[in-house]
Amino acid sequence: MHEKRIAKLYLRELFGALALYTVLLMLAITFGRPMAPGVLRTAILVSPMIGFGAAIWAIVRQVQRADEYVRRLLLENVSLGAAITAGLTFTYGFLETAGFPKLSMFIVWCVLCLSVVVVQIVRKILDR
Repeated sequence: MHEKRIAKLYLRELFGALALYTVLLMLAITFGRPMAPGVLRTAILVSPMIGFGAAIWAIVRQVQRADEYVRRLLLENVSLGAAITAGLTFTYGFLETAGFPKLSMFIVWCVLCLSVVVVQIVRKILDR
């Protein structure tokens, strides 16, 4: 029962943060891009990071609420995902020198998230 309650709380906090991120992102793109370069434009264009920070806060709170076993498992999964991401980004760095197109740094975050999810799924299947 406790796990369900904290999972619901976590999802509410995380999706609230992601909603804030989405709203700020749309506003930044709509109003920030057409502005003349300057401090105000820069502040508006990085404002979605407020939502990103709130998402990190939600994740940290959830990890603090988890027991030691879940914390260890999560740390291992994130570590493996980070190692996979490092390998893939280094490999693509070499491919860029071979003429492959340059990718945005936003791709690294997506690869990290996907890597962690894949690690979690694989480990869940192997633990059966």
